[in-house]
Amino acid sequence: MYSQSRADLHDISIDPEVIEFMDKRDSDFRICTSCGGPVLLPVRIKPPKKTDLLVKAGNHTIYVSIHQARFLNAIQMEMVPFFDEDSYGYDR
Repeated sequence: MYSQSRADLHDISIDPEVIEFMDKRDSDFRICTSCGGPVLLPVRIKPPKKTDLLVKAGNHTIYVSIHQARFLNAIQMEMVPFFDEDSYGYDR
């Protein structure tokens, strides 16, 4: 039920560091809205919505909120909020 129909999503660049970050955590991620702008969060923390658009990132998927999709040109590590990974089950 997720949409892949927006052609402009294919033009979004994904920094290699983001793909490496996702691979290390072996997880899909979601770009959603925060008070500080778009954030990239694991789907374990912020599950995807049926209205999200999909972007392939290596072996994983980034679900993009329709509210962020129109403004998104690149997916960068600056979108990952800093937190203690062990607190969120990332003790790999």
